[in-house]
Amino acid sequence: MRRRVLTVYATLLVAACLGLALPLCGSIAARGTSDMLLDRINDTARFAGLAEPGVLTGAASGLTGELAAYDRLYGITAVVVDRDGAVVASSREVADLSDLEPGRWGQHGDELPEAVRTALAGNRMGADRVVYPWQRGPLVVAEPVGRSGEVVGAAVTASPTGSLRRSTLVQWCVAWAAVAVLMAAGFAAAGPLTRWVLRPIDDLEEATRAVSGGSLDTRVRAEEGPEELRRLGESFNRMADTITSMLESQRTFVSYAGHQVRNPLAALRLRVDSLSRHLTPEGVRDHRMALDEVDRLSRICDSLLTLARTEDTEQSLVWEDVLEVVDDRLASWEPIAERAGAVLVREGVEGVRVRSAEGTLDQALDALIDNALKFGGSGVRVTVRVERAEAGPDGPGHVDVHVVDDGPGLPEARLEQASRPFWRDGHDGVGGSGLGLSIVVTLLELQGAHLSLRPASPHGIDARIRLPA
Repeated sequence: MRRRVLTVYATLLVAACLGLALPLCGSIAARGTSDMLLDRINDTARFAGLAEPGVLTGAASGLTGELAAYDRLYGITAVVVDRDGAVVASSREVADLSDLEPGRWGQHGDELPEAVRTALAGNRMGADRVVYPWQRGPLVVAEPVGRSGEVVGAAVTASPTGSLRRSTLVQWCVAWAAVAVLMAAGFAAAGPLTRWVLRPIDDLEEATRAVSGGSLDTRVRAEEGPEELRRLGESFNRMADTITSMLESQRTFVSYAGHQVRNPLAALRLRVDSLSRHLTPEGVRDHRMALDEVDRLSRICDSLLTLARTEDTEQSLVWEDVLEVVDDRLASWEPIAERAGAVLVREGVEGVRVRSAEGTLDQALDALIDNALKFGGSGVRVTVRVERAEAGPDGPGHVDVHVVDDGPGLPEARLEQASRPFWRDGHDGVGGSGLGLSIVVTLLELQGAHLSLRPASPHGIDARIRLPA
């Protein structure tokens, strides 16, 4: 946008300066020529009045002296010709009119100059000729010599134009210097002027970047700038208000729903657990499954609360030993794995520490292990492996935590969708809330980490958490 405004501004500035300079230069040349031409027309008309007796009688000695004196005083050649173009009297030795300006009277030597032909036709020449600095010929002026309406000859003056051309060129240089100064001032003002014009757009861009970065309370000033940009700023502010209100309503609802359901579930869990002493051997399995379902519902409520708080809370960074976190989570999931007939295995290097948001790695491992046990099937083997990659030419160092199961897995196309909020795989009979992986992705992105899902070999899912080392 800035480049376009500068381009349009520079184009208009150059066009305006050229539109001012070119007519001004033409006017300067025309004015100088007009002044000189009018003066020569008056002199030539005087010679035409004096030349009538000499042309008629052929006695041109007195006329020749007059023309010579004029030539000595002003350096301007003056000639009187008869109706056939032959020289009758001249201020200097001139055989014919072509000697005044050799090579400029036409393609034939006997052709008369246009000004002389116009005068011999009985017409006076106009003052519309312009002498430019690059034209080096003399300024030729001719006036008819006549008696009783009959043209008998013409008086001709050929004025050197050197001084006129030099004067015109000097004035042109002054005019172009003034135009150059004007253009330089215009280009110097282009930057501040463009910034002033585009300031509302820059403010809108900064506000958009801030909102997209999570600062939903950012607004633009809609009181300044052109009317169109003020309306755009007001529309942006209304849009930001609407988005903020919608997100706040969503978070409030999710948080409220999670809190409201959490307490009844805790009470239900206690009551179901207290039924264990009244069970028959045949009801133990169903009782355990009921407890698992209550625990799953509790985890769903925790996920809802985590999702509601994720973007509002500031994450405190702590140093964590990755292998200790892995061992702790595997120990917590061991009873559930035993009931499902699954096997939990830990692999990897020791002594790997990362600086991460407190509780992020715990929640991520919980969600991934839960999915592996839930969707891996009976007897699934879940391996949690820790790997470290040192910094090198390919990029900075990082720590990878893999949660790999040997269950049926998912096709790659559906693995790409698995981390979307509330996405559920409907191709098998196992259900889920669709929140676990999306919460993991959100938590990891807050600290510069990310989650990727890939097929495991020969089957299953390899969920990789990559943390900056």
